[in-house]
Amino acid sequence: MSGIFFDFMNKSATYLKWGWFQISISNLLVILLMLLIFALAVLLPFPQGHDSNNSGN
Repeated sequence: MSGIFFDFMNKSATYLKWGWFQISISNLLVILLMLLIFALAVLLPFPQGHDSNNSGN
């Protein structure tokens, strides 16, 4: 099991280069995942709870 991890870690990273901008694929995936989680946190509604101050008056 640990051999798979060490084989993965011993390989050099694959980079995307676009003009002056260069980023590794793994870093790009992490950034995209963080942006997706942020967008979901903004767009999904908060759960509606009970209002304890309003006792049905």
